[in-house]
Amino acid sequence: MERLMNAAASRRGFLGAGMTALGGAWAAPRRRRIPIALELYSVREECKKDIKGTVRAVGKMGYDGVEYFATYFDFGVDLCKELRQIMDELKIRCFSTHNAGKFLLPENLDKTIELNRILGSRHIIQASAGKITTAQGWRDVAGQLNAAAEKVKPHGMRVGFHNHQAEFTAVEGQLPFEILAQNTSKDVILQLDVGAAMSAGADPVAWIKAHPGRTVSVHVKDYSKDPAKGFRVLTGEGDAPWKEIFQAAESVGGVEVYIIEQEGASLPPLETVEQCLKNWRKLRA
Repeated sequence: MERLMNAAASRRGFLGAGMTALGGAWAAPRRRRIPIALELYSVREECKKDIKGTVRAVGKMGYDGVEYFATYFDFGVDLCKELRQIMDELKIRCFSTHNAGKFLLPENLDKTIELNRILGSRHIIQASAGKITTAQGWRDVAGQLNAAAEKVKPHGMRVGFHNHQAEFTAVEGQLPFEILAQNTSKDVILQLDVGAAMSAGADPVAWIKAHPGRTVSVHVKDYSKDPAKGFRVLTGEGDAPWKEIFQAAESVGGVEVYIIEQEGASLPPLETVEQCLKNWRKLRA
């Protein structure tokens, strides 16, 4: 009997050691850590006064990086190099830039590539297409994105487009963001602004699931259906279904970075984005 008990104990020990060695095969899969950045438009007045000091402040809050908005195009090479040095010192990244449509046109694209290369950005996102009133107009935008995508590809970069409410408002019976999805190559990122999509009545989870691999970048902007609040809610304090968005973005969407953007709040801008980051951490806990 003692020999049988010892044998059973030995077998249990062997199985336990085997399960430990196999680790990931037996354990529940861990959620991949996706970096969290800040769209600097959220602190645009501070950027106007002191862009270098603002980037330092954001980095010290604990953000993994930043997204510069269109004003970076006028920084010049020297300032971009200084900003890159600051980011390197803080161990943060420029994940992407927001761009006017003209920055992606042939006459400007070389400069756009150069400045993004200096900043370390791999994603060149068009922030708006202006007022376009026809489906063909949106197909033309798609063509411009495809052309720019081919030009930046040898530099290890990708082009993308960021939605506002307009891209989820039907034109000639079609959603402009859907027109872009159907008429651009898979290399073109469809950067989803959650709050803007919701404000137009769109379902961000359904959108992500319907377009596998296209939601490489997500703007974490909350939105309240209460018209008195709208976008003036901090991350996690509105009606966005963040848990479902995370699940869809990470299982289907191909997300590589989340980017907090805040359009307004009762707190000063730097305090606002710091609180948004704290709320984000609670959502991701």
